[in-house]
Amino acid sequence: MLNINSFKKMKKNEEKIVMVTAYDYPSGKLVEKANMDMILVGDSVGMVVLGYENTLQVTLDDIIHHAKAVRRGAPATFIVADMPYMSYHLNLEETKKNAARLITEGRVNAVKLEGGSDSRIEAIKAILDCEIPVVAHLGLTPQSINKFGGYKVQGKTQTKYNKILAEAIKVAEAGAFMLVLEGVPEGLAKEISETIKIPTIGIGAGRYTDGQVLVYHDLLGCSDYIAKFGKAYADLNTIIPQALNQFNQEVKSGEFPSQEHIYFPVEEK
Repeated sequence: MLNINSFKKMKKNEEKIVMVTAYDYPSGKLVEKANMDMILVGDSVGMVVLGYENTLQVTLDDIIHHAKAVRRGAPATFIVADMPYMSYHLNLEETKKNAARLITEGRVNAVKLEGGSDSRIEAIKAILDCEIPVVAHLGLTPQSINKFGGYKVQGKTQTKYNKILAEAIKVAEAGAFMLVLEGVPEGLAKEISETIKIPTIGIGAGRYTDGQVLVYHDLLGCSDYIAKFGKAYADLNTIIPQALNQFNQEVKSGEFPSQEHIYFPVEEK
C-alpha cells in the first residue's frame, strides 16, 4: 500500500497520482484491481448512490458505512474519506472525534475536509494532533453550494484567484499532505501546484496538477450527468439497461432458465 510519503515522492519525481471515488465493496474491489493509487470515499455518495439532491444530507454514519464496504473490497489501497457537512464545523473536540471515527470504524488512511479559512486551518491542525493525515480541498467546495449559489467555477476573478492561492499555501503550511483542487481555472491550479510542496489532485482543474480524480460512476458512463471536466471511458448507461431488458424478455418468453441453468436430482446407488 502506498502512504503519504509515497505521494510526496511521486510529486517530486513528477509521477502523476490517480485517485478514483468508490462507494461500496464491488467498486472498491474493481478500483484496486485496476491498480489505482488512491480511493476517495466521497460525500458525493449522497448524490451518486443515495439519490440526494446534494452532499449536504450525507452523515458521518453514511461515510463510515460506505468506507467499511470499500475497505473490504480494497484491502491494499490507500483510502481517503470525506468528512461530511457539519462534522468539522462546530468545535475542535467534535472534529477530532469525527475524524477518529473515520479511521477506527471506517478503516480509512486519511480524511478530507473542505475550505481554507482560519477555522479550517485549526481543524486541520487538530486532526493532525490525533496523528491522522489530512487532505485539504479548495476551489469549488460542494458543501458550500448555498454560499456559492450553485456549482460554479471558483477563482475566475483576480481577488478570488489570490484568495484560493493564499489558502492553498495556508493548508500546506498547516500540515495537509495533499490538496484537492476542484473547479478552478487551469492557470490557478498550475500556480498552486508549482508553489506548494504537497501534491495537488485536480478535478476540473486542468492539466498541471500532480494528479487527477474522477467519480467512479462518471468514468464508467453510468451517471445521469457528467460535467465538462469528466470523461466516460465506458457506456454502462447503455450496456446495463440492455442486459436487464434482455433478462426481462427471456423470463417472460420462457427462454430463461433453460436446461443448463437447472438442477436435477442425483440417482441414489
